[in-house]
Amino acid sequence: MASPPSDFMDILKSRRSPLSPAAAVSPWRVHCWLQRLLGLLFPHLEDLVTPPEKLPHHLQALEAELQQLLEQLQLSGTQASQFFAEDLQQIDACLQADAAAMHAGDPAADSVDDVILSYPGFFAVASYRVAHALLLRSIPILPRLLTEYAHRLTGIDIHPGAEIGARFCLDHGTGVVIGESTVIGDDVKIYQGVTLGALSVTKAMAHTKRHPTLEDRVVIYANATILGGDTRIGHDSVIGGNVWLTESVPPYTQVYHQAQIKWRQQAPGHLV
Repeated sequence: MASPPSDFMDILKSRRSPLSPAAAVSPWRVHCWLQRLLGLLFPHLEDLVTPPEKLPHHLQALEAELQQLLEQLQLSGTQASQFFAEDLQQIDACLQADAAAMHAGDPAADSVDDVILSYPGFFAVASYRVAHALLLRSIPILPRLLTEYAHRLTGIDIHPGAEIGARFCLDHGTGVVIGESTVIGDDVKIYQGVTLGALSVTKAMAHTKRHPTLEDRVVIYANATILGGDTRIGHDSVIGGNVWLTESVPPYTQVYHQAQIKWRQQAPGHLV
């Protein structure tokens, strides 16, 4: 077996000496931690349901695992304790409300359990809620690893920096993109293929409000694109499918893409 050139081996070695703290974190460990954490909140998602008497031990193990990940990032393990003491119950309450909203808003959902077990939109939102809480504690890299894991599994891309209100409903969800500085109010419903994006993707726009704001009770139908940090969708508005929007609309607005219908004289066999 031929060996790679020595100069290429030197390049590979240089990337490992030393690794940056972020590069030293195992994505697989982070993904497993998320799965176990969601299993703690929702026994539906556990391979083997944890007996009630073992829940305290399970919780301690998850906290210890997060502490180890933070230590790899050269951060204090106390942030892990704060997350479990102060954030986890609030995350759980948000997710219970999200699951109930998805069930209430989808005639095809038989139960809340159905949503938790099988809906990709719920898994993406659950991953986001955990990631956002970690981001608010100024923990680097882990939030993106969590939301990109959900992105990989579901096709739903929610940046952990987005601000999303209560009872958020993602129906179908595939292809949804929610950018970093997006602000979403309460009781918002978004269908598949929606983009909440920026008008410009230049680096100069980093750390600015470049994604839209959706007020309470907005509905965005499939494949709509809403762009720009100054774009604000007023409460109780409906944005129809395939709409392209780069300006604000007031509350109670309905915006639709006007399809063009043309009658043809040819029989179906002659359609071009």
